[in-house]
Amino acid sequence: MKVRYSIFFMLLALAPTFGQTNDITASLYETYEKYKEPSLDKRRVKYRQIVPLLTEIGQKPGFTVKQVGRSIEGRPLFLVSVGQGETDVFLWSQMHGNEPTATLAIFDILNFLNSEDYKEEKQEILSNLKLHFLPMLNPDGAEVYKRRNALGIDINRDALRLQSPEGQTLKRVRDSLEADFGFNLHDQSTYYNAERTEKPATISYLAPAYNYEKDINEVRANAMKVIVFMNNIIQKYAPGQVGRYNDDFEPRAFGDNIQKWGTSAILIESGGFANDLEKQEIRKLNYVSILSAIYTIAKGNYKDIALESYDEIPENDRKLFDLKITGVTYELLGNDYILDLGIQRPEVDYENHLDFWYSSRIMDQGDLSTYYGYQNFDGSGYKIKEGAVYPETLEAVSDLEKLDFVELMKSGYLFLRMKDLPEGPSIIFPMHLVAEKYQMHDFHINVGVNPSFLLEKDGKNEFAVINGFLINLNEDSKRNWSEFSSKKGNAMILR
Repeated sequence: MKVRYSIFFMLLALAPTFGQTNDITASLYETYEKYKEPSLDKRRVKYRQIVPLLTEIGQKPGFTVKQVGRSIEGRPLFLVSVGQGETDVFLWSQMHGNEPTATLAIFDILNFLNSEDYKEEKQEILSNLKLHFLPMLNPDGAEVYKRRNALGIDINRDALRLQSPEGQTLKRVRDSLEADFGFNLHDQSTYYNAERTEKPATISYLAPAYNYEKDINEVRANAMKVIVFMNNIIQKYAPGQVGRYNDDFEPRAFGDNIQKWGTSAILIESGGFANDLEKQEIRKLNYVSILSAIYTIAKGNYKDIALESYDEIPENDRKLFDLKITGVTYELLGNDYILDLGIQRPEVDYENHLDFWYSSRIMDQGDLSTYYGYQNFDGSGYKIKEGAVYPETLEAVSDLEKLDFVELMKSGYLFLRMKDLPEGPSIIFPMHLVAEKYQMHDFHINVGVNPSFLLEKDGKNEFAVINGFLINLNEDSKRNWSEFSSKKGNAMILR
């Protein structure tokens, strides 16, 4: 009952503030496609893709684009500014090269600000605020889809030494603006969940501490209030899917120091959302919540939000798997054991860093009753069985088109020998390919092992797990194939 009352009073306290911006929030969500930047439709955005967009926006009335620094490899860093207000709001994204979701949202926001729509709301924003966007702080990392910069350091741990030109640029811009608010935009692992729930932490927030004591001054309090406002918005579209980071002070981090330097720092982390492989729905949520937050900052009504509501946001946890199998039987040394399996599908980039393949792993096994899955399978009554190698050797990939994969898996086969293997590490068909002379390893279910096996019940193979993807062998084979490919599934090529 205590929790219910606390939530009730939180909502009661927020009602006047949220009522004033509720209409624009709903409208922003409904009209989003009109402003979505169409040229940026994948996560692995590159610097060369955003430069023409920056050039174009710099030619629009009211916008200025200026170079404020260079990356280690010499790529110019640009700042986009718009508005005439006295309150400066600074937003920077992709400090980590493989965290691009908010970068995409920034260009959607710029399209919105450049449009002829929402004149009254935009007048409110641009007459009270001056907005500054640094869309890609780590273009060298983005080029190879890596977290760190070309020097191999985490820019977000360079706030004291300032040894990287990117970190120096961030500090210099913040200081020159003396920004009132700073939005520190990141991506987090899709395996984070809202504490003690099965729901992914689609968006996570933090108002970083500025000292070890975690004191709350006016600067940090303002950040907390804006976060409470944004949480309320996300709850409308992804209920229960918001987390809050631990606020232990990290003296090397930019967020903590920017808070210390007098800018209300708001950390936003984009996590996971079911069936949103390219994070386009999360991009939309960034667009809606950030624009709505900018609007409430412009109006100043965030000040009415109860500070205590910040602690109502559940803490971040990391207990999600792509696939969780519970209660399955595994035979070892003549004895049967009951296991839960937690399977994740790490992405491995191709050489061009424009696309990826999955190299799945069993990440944990045993009693996983306190963990959750994007996909869950009750393995009660099923027994794990080793997959066999098909006895015939195929000549080439073209031979795969003639096979009925589901019937082969029902017969116990998960591996196909092939004389002329295709290039690359993976293949989009739902069975593994092995070279003619490849020696199969002993079959074990262990942490770190690629999850590929059959699930047998009453003497029949009813399901197969191929590289961490669950396939129902009792459904129509064409349906299975399309479902596998729609999830960007791949099997492995073993040489």
